[in-house]
Amino acid sequence: AEIMDRRAAEDLPYVFLGLPSAITGPYDDVVLPAWAGKPDWELELAAVVGRPAHRVSVEEALDHVAGYTIANDLTDRATVFRRDMPQIGTDWLRSKNAPGFTPLGPWIVPAGSVGDPGDLRLTLKLNGETMQDESTRDMIFDVARMVSYASQTARLLPGDLVLTGSPAGNGMHWGRLLRDGDVMDAAITGLGAQRTRCVAEVTR
Repeated sequence: AEIMDRRAAEDLPYVFLGLPSAITGPYDDVVLPAWAGKPDWELELAAVVGRPAHRVSVEEALDHVAGYTIANDLTDRATVFRRDMPQIGTDWLRSKNAPGFTPLGPWIVPAGSVGDPGDLRLTLKLNGETMQDESTRDMIFDVARMVSYASQTARLLPGDLVLTGSPAGNGMHWGRLLRDGDVMDAAITGLGAQRTRCVAEVTR
C-alpha cells in the first residue's frame, strides 16, 4: 500500500497504444488465437474522448470526456515480454491486439449520467465465479490524470478511448487462464454488462 501511495503521488501513468481492430461487441465470441499460450482477462473502465484534447491540465481533462463504457482488455501473458530480444522489453502489439481482444460496451453512457467515475464498482465473473470485484476508488491514477497525461504527448480525438487499468483478480492472480468455452460476465456500475464466450481458434 505504501508503494502504491508513493506511485500515485510521485509517478506517471504507463500508457501504450491499442488498435481499433481489436475491438469487438459486448456479446460477441472472443476467438483465442492458437499462438496465445496464456490468454487472460482485464476488466477496465474506458473513458471516451468527446472533443480534442492536447496538453490539457488535470483540472480540464474531464471536460474532454464524452462518456464511459466497459472494456475487457484481454492479454496473452505468454507474449507480453520478448524472449528473442529481452532488451526490447514488452510487446503490447502482439499480446493485446488480436482481433476481438477488446470486448467493448454495451453502450457509451454520457459523462453527466455517470456521476463520479472515481466511485464505480467493477466485477468480472468467469463461468459464474467472481474473479474481479473492486472500485475505481482504488485506482492509482484517476481518469483525469490519465487523460491529461496522455494528452501531453498525443492529440486525443473524439472517439478515442482511454482505458484506465484493471483491478486485482486477473487470471495470472488465480492461476487460471482462459480456455475454449469459458464465459466472461463483466459489469461496471451504471454502464451495463457484457457477456463474452471464448472460442478456440480452429487451425488447419
